[in-house]
Amino acid sequence: MLTNEEIKQRLMTLDDVDYVHVEGDGYHYRLTIVSDRFLGKPKVTRQQWVYAQLKDYIATGCLHAISMETWTKNEWEKQRG
Repeated sequence: MLTNEEIKQRLMTLDDVDYVHVEGDGYHYRLTIVSDRFLGKPKVTRQQWVYAQLKDYIATGCLHAISMETWTKNEWEKQRG
């Protein structure tokens, strides 16, 4: 079974990723990712990038259901107040 920490570590090793939070139960996962890599990119493009980083987990069936929030650093700061 894939752990929340394994997903977090995979994403945190990537350039320009500043923050990752993963909540999951082994089947459904909720990701929060903060990166200025997302600057000027629509939500769909951001999500496609995240899926691409996790494609081996998805292809092997380790990662089934994902929901995510993707933020730039500025968006994250504004959202958190």
